[in-house]
Amino acid sequence: MSAILETSELPAVFDGVKLAAVAAVLYVIVRCLNLKSPTAPPELIYQDSALARFLLKSCPLLTKEYIPPLIWGKSGHIQTALYGKMGRVRSPHPYGLRKYLTMPDGATATFDLFEPRSEHCTGEDVTMVICPGIANHSEKQYIRTFVDYAQKNGYRCAVLNHLGALPNIELTSPRMFTYGCTWEFGAMVNYIKKTYPQTQLVVVGFSLGGNIVCKYLGESQANQERVLCCVSVCQGYSALRAQETFMQWDHCRRFYNFLMADNMKKIILSHR
Repeated sequence: MSAILETSELPAVFDGVKLAAVAAVLYVIVRCLNLKSPTAPPELIYQDSALARFLLKSCPLLTKEYIPPLIWGKSGHIQTALYGKMGRVRSPHPYGLRKYLTMPDGATATFDLFEPRSEHCTGEDVTMVICPGIANHSEKQYIRTFVDYAQKNGYRCAVLNHLGALPNIELTSPRMFTYGCTWEFGAMVNYIKKTYPQTQLVVVGFSLGGNIVCKYLGESQANQERVLCCVSVCQGYSALRAQETFMQWDHCRRFYNFLMADNMKKIILSHR
């Protein structure tokens, strides 16, 4: 009789375990996908000026509520993984010429030059000088997409390849790119100014590139000549505070720290 009672209770216990497992999985999915996070317009912090009012008028998207794609669109982790590994369905391949510049210490800086495919709306000659993110270069998908869009709107583009980042370009001096060195970017900008004396510049930096371009413009007033504006995208402002943040496990930050460090190690070891 006891054996019969035991077997009759097992299915109920087993169903409870399954129910708890399903609830745990659903909870993890909701947390990972950020499904409970409400949508809202971006928070804008700016000083009231004629330029700020012009930008708000020209870019109404800045004041609209962001509606992400269903299911996975609220998760920054999934967006990062999908775009970083898979990219766009049809990523453009703009054609450019690679330029080589010899630095005073023997290093060979390279950048890619892309000519505009249409006339600029102002009728003027405008060049975007672009500094990619950490360990990135002109062949990255987000850079190619940005350059293709800029070319179609009448901009010439010059994209710096961080020293040592391109796998097929060997180092010619015992150093690679760093977080604060503006030498290669400055050499590229000087080349553009000399080659196109009539052009105006729009300075663009992504992530680490944002730090480099802002530092470059602040190093000397001469560096600001013929610069219409500077755009810094996703720039990190404090390396020390960022270091503390990346050592936390919350939101998988420490995992990203590992991935970025591993990428840097691969680049360094490739030049040993």
